[in-house]
Amino acid sequence: MSSVAQRLHEAAQRLAIVTETPRLDAELLMAHAAGMSRSRLLACLREELAVPRFEEFVQRRLGCEPIAYISGEWEFFSLEFIVEKPLLVPRPETEHLVEAALAHFKKSPKPAPRILDLGTGTGCVAIALGKNIPGAHITATDLNPAALAVARKNALRHGVAVELREGDLFSPLGAEETFDAIVSNPPYVESVEWNALSPVIRLHEDPRALLGGPDGLEVIRRLILQAPQHLVPGGLLAIEIGERQRDAVSLLLERAGFVDIHFVNDLAGISRIACGTHGAA
Repeated sequence: MSSVAQRLHEAAQRLAIVTETPRLDAELLMAHAAGMSRSRLLACLREELAVPRFEEFVQRRLGCEPIAYISGEWEFFSLEFIVEKPLLVPRPETEHLVEAALAHFKKSPKPAPRILDLGTGTGCVAIALGKNIPGAHITATDLNPAALAVARKNALRHGVAVELREGDLFSPLGAEETFDAIVSNPPYVESVEWNALSPVIRLHEDPRALLGGPDGLEVIRRLILQAPQHLVPGGLLAIEIGERQRDAVSLLLERAGFVDIHFVNDLAGISRIACGTHGAA
């Protein structure tokens, strides 16, 4: 039997055709197959371990399946979330959405803020906010009942109370319900871009969570138009957007009456989170 180091090296060479991080992928897959942490695995590099499912996991990864689906969980904002196919895998870029909301409440503290997460998916944004804002009242909507089932599991896992409602954007809400902040990672990929996406995304993740129409703004337009009805004066709207959508989204926010419009860049320097405040604080 080969050592852990040898098997990782061989797997990384094979995985290089489907990922930019072949060694990391190999380590994560073997750790999952062995039922141990990655750090524990790396302490066993010279050992020979029986890891019978490792080859199965490598084959699935060679089919461009996201590691999150293979392992059944993924880290977001230093929390581990259950992820089930084909729900959108939590991205590092979306952590900036959480940071934008946290920055808003740091600037304008509220004892028990009401926060709405639209299109919650796995619940990662809502739950991360609940973990970091004591006393917050979190409501999350999604039109996919399977997503809400996973979000419920994640909320229980992390001990965060989230009121989950099924429906498209604001449709599950009462006309008079208002919030101190609304956050969302809506579909924003242009339809024509679908075939150009990585096969890891295109072959496995739900296109409903990604595609936003011909210009990527179909859902964002509706969201911005309806948000003022459900925000208190001074309330925050924070939306994740696409790489080339800053100017268009800025204009949509301005036309909807938002002020203090600003954008948060991701680590690549791309305007990733659009923020606006509803009326005067």
